Amino acid sequence: RESDHRAWTPVTYTVTRQNATIQGLIQGKAYFFRIAAENIIGMGPFTETTKEILIRDPITVPDRPEDLEVKAVTKNSVTLTWNPPKYNGGSDITMYVLESRLIGKDKFHKVTKEKMLDRKFTVEGLKEGDTYEFRVSACNIVGQGKPSFCTKPITCKDEIAPPTLDLDFRDKLIVRVGEAFSLTGRYSGKPAPKVTWLKDDVVVKEDDRIKIKTTPTTLCLGILKSVREDTGKYCVTVENSTGSRKGFCQVNVVDRPSPPVGPVIFDEVFKDHMIVSWKPPLDDGGSEITNYIIEKKDTHKDLWMPVTSATVKTTCKIPKLLEGREYQIRIYAENLYGISDPLISDEMKAKDRFRVPDAPEQPIIKDVTKDSAVVVWNKPYDGGKPITNYIVEKKETMATRWVKATKDPIFPGTKFKVPDLLEGCQYEFRVSAENEIGVGDPSPPSKPIFARDPIAKPSPPVNPEAVDKTKNSVDLSWQPPRHDGNSKIIGYLIEYQKVGDEEWKQANLTPDSCPETNYKVTGLTEGLTYKFRVKAVNAAGESDPAHVPDPVEVKDRLEPPELILDANMAREQHVKAGDTLRLSAVIKGVPFPKVTWKKEDHEVSPKADIEVTGIGSKLEIRNTVHEDGGIYSLTVENPAGSKTVSVKVVVLDKPGPPRNLKISDVRCDSCYLTWMEPEDDGGSVITNYVVERKDVASAQWVAISSSSKKRSHMAKYLMEGTQYLFRVAAENQYGRGPYVETLKPIKAIDPLHPPGPPKNLHHVDVDKTEVSLVWNRPDRDGGAEITGYLVEYQEDGADEWTKFQTVPMLDCVVTGL
Repeated sequence: RESDHRAWTPVTYTVTRQNATIQGLIQGKAYFFRIAAENIIGMGPFTETTKEILIRDPITVPDRPEDLEVKAVTKNSVTLTWNPPKYNGGSDITMYVLESRLIGKDKFHKVTKEKMLDRKFTVEGLKEGDTYEFRVSACNIVGQGKPSFCTKPITCKDEIAPPTLDLDFRDKLIVRVGEAFSLTGRYSGKPAPKVTWLKDDVVVKEDDRIKIKTTPTTLCLGILKSVREDTGKYCVTVENSTGSRKGFCQVNVVDRPSPPVGPVIFDEVFKDHMIVSWKPPLDDGGSEITNYIIEKKDTHKDLWMPVTSATVKTTCKIPKLLEGREYQIRIYAENLYGISDPLISDEMKAKDRFRVPDAPEQPIIKDVTKDSAVVVWNKPYDGGKPITNYIVEKKETMATRWVKATKDPIFPGTKFKVPDLLEGCQYEFRVSAENEIGVGDPSPPSKPIFARDPIAKPSPPVNPEAVDKTKNSVDLSWQPPRHDGNSKIIGYLIEYQKVGDEEWKQANLTPDSCPETNYKVTGLTEGLTYKFRVKAVNAAGESDPAHVPDPVEVKDRLEPPELILDANMAREQHVKAGDTLRLSAVIKGVPFPKVTWKKEDHEVSPKADIEVTGIGSKLEIRNTVHEDGGIYSLTVENPAGSKTVSVKVVVLDKPGPPRNLKISDVRCDSCYLTWMEPEDDGGSVITNYVVERKDVASAQWVAISSSSKKRSHMAKYLMEGTQYLFRVAAENQYGRGPYVETLKPIKAIDPLHPPGPPKNLHHVDVDKTEVSLVWNRPDRDGGAEITGYLVEYQEDGADEWTKFQTVPMLDCVVTGL
């Protein structure tokens, strides 16, 4: 049963052992228990616990404390804090045990006997420079629990801490004029930081109203009787060697605004109302103007009457006026903090004072062209109402009717370009101004003008120079003027002056005699020095003169010839046969040199076209052939000297015929051909030879080799007894040259040799004038059938053999001896 109840509750199961586990108890409540034994006869008496039992977990030592931290370090002390263990072991913490160990030693030593239940302790009496680590344990009634995790090694030395700043004020502060305000806060840092106050980036200095107070932990800026000038951005800086912190506050010292800025302008005045305007106050008191209060007063009375107090615009209509009375207006500005002093207007009479605008002054006409003119005028008096439009009119001088220049409004400009004029006609123009009352009188007419493009004298010619000279003339050249004055350049006037004279003489009398930008001044005296100048002329007249920069001495000019070679005059020029050969060069020299072209020191071929101009020369040969190749030379010569250049021309063509075609080693089925390379390779390397044969009885040539680079060939596969002709041609990259052919046919037979000597010659009979001879056939017949035997005799002692006769058989009778 629960200790505060009397009723017993049975446990829901029967126990057969001498122990039992009671489930379903409530933690923190106290219970009594009783037990009775039972047999088959019945239940015995109960035995009850002597005292109540409180239900709770069993008590153990506490867990280890948590978050052991070092809060401060000096050269001889360390301040530590920690949090209690997550579980106190079931019993309240009675004390904490703080231990330290000198790094390098094995054992921890208890630091103090204090209970340290506030979980903060400063260990003092440490040695500067020594390094320690600390741990803390919690104790309850059971005993001391596990120690916390150790701190990191801590070396005893004075601590450096960056500044901290805790401000009592917000980012913005609004203060009424005359009130005091202060900016306060707390700070810390090691070493002790320096405190600086700034206002709008300028250091704040103390005076009768401004007070600055700084203690080791607090800071304060106080201002007595604030004024509008105290408005600004205040900044406090806390700085030491480890860093700095800043705090900001925008202080706005507010007041009622200053008066609106005058004068009061009467924009419109009528007999029963006025419209006035003014400018906002120079100082709005630090708070937006919420409204203006406008009042009116009849100058004959002392009473100010309200008009409105609900406008934020700087303009207002003053209604309900009496015609002819004079009125004054006064205006106040108001913000959240009060109403300004008033702005009072001058006196103004209530009456209509508006009319149409005055007539403008006589307009001026500018920028006249053949079809337009720009009319310019000054703004007239507007009659009290703003001008809304100008009316520009035109008429021909001899006409009587004025015509509007445009139907579109012309405003606010005071000039207008009148279009659609007729070229050559004379016009006048006038202008009227219009406001909401109506159209005013027109201006006096402008001076008459003719509609035509304006012309002016041209600018001087550009860059005049002497480009050539002889013993009695000088050639001048120049460029046209940059501006022709809107009129065609008629021509140019050229003048010259002998150096030392003051008078300029005209080289041409009229400008149309020199329409181009060059002129030859003649009739000059050889050896004298002259100055020259040129003027451009248009319908408006002559331009300013442009002078040739330097005086010119009149004499024949000599310049040695000079050749500027074109690309086709390089050292060697290759031309494909059939193409056109072009050789050209730019030639300079004074007088112009004589030009001579030669080939191999001889005249060039008549087929060559030679052209000589004032700046150069060109040689051209069409449909070139191989014979056109060779060394061409160009010579230019004048009295000042001569110059020659040469170019080797190679006409690239098919090669010539091979030379010395010979046939040797004729057999019944083959023969050997040899030849020499052509005298002319066509300007390109021989790539191969083509060898062909032909049966004498056939009209068709047959190629037997077309790619041989050698100058010989073994012709095989001949038919014995057949007669053949052979021919050979050379090839290069431009084609196949002509063939060289054998002069006579070659018969395909093995070569014949003389037969061997007859054998065993001897006589078989002798007479006084004749001898009978016999012999045997020779060992070899030389490749052909033996046709006979030649018999010769010689008298003993003589040098010569005498032919007797040729016999077909192997015997002979020599007679006539």
